[in-house]
Amino acid sequence: MTPDRKLCVYCGSSEGENPAYMAAAGKLGKDLARAGIGLVYGGGSLGLMGAVARACRDAGGHVTGIIPEFLIREEIMLEGVSELIVTANMHERKMAMFEASSGFCALPGGIGTLEELVEVATWAQLGQHVKPIILANIEGYWSPLLELIGHMRAQGFFKSSTEAKFDAVDKAAQIVPMFEKRLKIRRKPDWTPDMFEKRM
Repeated sequence: MTPDRKLCVYCGSSEGENPAYMAAAGKLGKDLARAGIGLVYGGGSLGLMGAVARACRDAGGHVTGIIPEFLIREEIMLEGVSELIVTANMHERKMAMFEASSGFCALPGGIGTLEELVEVATWAQLGQHVKPIILANIEGYWSPLLELIGHMRAQGFFKSSTEAKFDAVDKAAQIVPMFEKRLKIRRKPDWTPDMFEKRM
């Protein structure tokens, strides 16, 4: 059975230099399965991406992998996931991940992870969705980004109505509780993903 709640996890297809990143990915995958929250992710088997998906799958969780056709060989699709969606390109992949998810979380990763995080945060800032966005600042990985956002705010590029729409946590164990907390906040009754897609 497909869970009603799904968290899209953006993260690197590499392991990174700090073992804490892989540990956090594994912890998050297990926590999602235990909470009955489905995982939506990039479909690969390598790095943090593979670690979070394997941990969720092996703990009995529901895993939806979404991967563009051109990355199938490079990122090596993970076998045994609950659902695998192959898209024609990155744009279709990102929209499919958006529509399949109840919220988003960014673990450590590279420029692709940053781009995905900033995109969904921008959409939220512009009032196009109200889904939770969680920044997993494991071992301070995202601290430079948080500092940059603080700099933008200090320089007058954020107003109260356009503040960055995400929550930062320091530990993997905080991600699922934060996600569940944010899901309880009242959603706009007239908002649907179809409405958002028509504005793109």
